[in-house]
Amino acid sequence: MAEPKTKRTDASIDGFLNSIQDDQIRRDCRVVIEIMQKATNAKPQIWGSDIVGLGTYQYKYANSREGTWPLTAFAPRKKNITLYLMSGFESRKELMTGLGTYTCGKSCVYIKRLSDIHLPTLKRLVTPSVKHALRTNGGRALEQVNTATRM
Repeated sequence: MAEPKTKRTDASIDGFLNSIQDDQIRRDCRVVIEIMQKATNAKPQIWGSDIVGLGTYQYKYANSREGTWPLTAFAPRKKNITLYLMSGFESRKELMTGLGTYTCGKSCVYIKRLSDIHLPTLKRLVTPSVKHALRTNGGRALEQVNTATRM
């Protein structure tokens, strides 16, 4: 069975953030880290080359494929900041109407800048997303609290 391409690395969070050319995006990413840290009690880690993930959980598909993924994550991209949030929490539609200017995929929210969205609503999206990841995966958080030792 093929190994997942995106894995946790030992790359420096500060080094990664400092490599972001746009000052506003860099500041926005630091705020997103704070929001996600409060929801996970975990330290940020780089996954692959450009995803910042917090906490981890083990997943297993019906076809027996399994792996490890962040409880929540984001990635600064060329056109936007991609927020990786688990889909499936019941209040999502209601919360999304108050979020602000964004586009959305199945489990991703794409924002240009944090000034385009309502931060209290974002906070109310991240926490249920983390809880949903834990609930749908049997509560199997691998490092929800202990990722601080990996920094």
